[in-house]
Amino acid sequence: MRMSTEFRYYIVFFIVIFFIAGCRSWPAHTPPVSNPFFAFCMDTHDARNRSLAEQADLLKELGYDGAGHNWLENVPERIKTLDAAELKLFQIYIRVNIAPDAAQTYDPRLRQILELLRDRDTMLAVQVAGAAPSDQARDARAVEVLREIAELAEPCNVKIALYPHTGDCLERVEDAIRIAGKVDRPGVGVMFNLCHWLRTDAQRDYRPLLERALPKLFAVSINGADQFDDQPGWSRYIQPLDRGSFDMLSFLRTLRQLGYTGPVGLQCYGLTGDAREHLARSMLAWRKLNHCPTEPH
Repeated sequence: MRMSTEFRYYIVFFIVIFFIAGCRSWPAHTPPVSNPFFAFCMDTHDARNRSLAEQADLLKELGYDGAGHNWLENVPERIKTLDAAELKLFQIYIRVNIAPDAAQTYDPRLRQILELLRDRDTMLAVQVAGAAPSDQARDARAVEVLREIAELAEPCNVKIALYPHTGDCLERVEDAIRIAGKVDRPGVGVMFNLCHWLRTDAQRDYRPLLERALPKLFAVSINGADQFDDQPGWSRYIQPLDRGSFDMLSFLRTLRQLGYTGPVGLQCYGLTGDAREHLARSMLAWRKLNHCPTEPH
């Protein structure tokens, strides 16, 4: 029996209606935000001992957005070589010593370096040492010094990210949140460092901590890592991004769900061999992780 043309139109019409209704009922998956991705500590752990210019060229070739820089040596050259490669200097790491008998609280070259960083959107990632880990008795001194640095940095539009570091008095993310609140400057915030958090927090429940830090979360560092490691050293807590049992996809998904759009740094401290190899593997892993949906299917 042959269907009439009118009946066929009705069938097509209802199929279209059901298709549209079904599409509207399916969950929408918003593409993840592509956070700026940079590498740091790759210069001090490279069997090839590449120059700063060679490092910049390598990072550009592999697709990184820029680099972090350790301490205040060679900053002009680092800026020049990254500029030549059209890459960004995301952070410079400095240490502050708040011990009562400290001969020097922070590197006196900081004033000159800040002028070089003026309006470049580069952060100071500040480690605070000189007291027992998480010792709140030294908060007042830490706040005093950090406000002093903030007053130097603010005219140059340089932000300060407090960098939790195992063994320092500012050891935990909670310490950074507490001290940043006491400093109470808009340009002073917090950095979440995965490897140091794994070492100092056995709970492994990062979401509430990230939520607390989020209003002041200026930067995040990641790397491949195992979920737990009771041995000294960093060989299991700092690996290339494609290794380790820690669920990096869930961590990055949480950051995106919370709305974090800031830079993500790749921690390369202690990685051996040719930096090209682990940087290339980590970039491949980052791209795979970055193109996964923000919600599980």
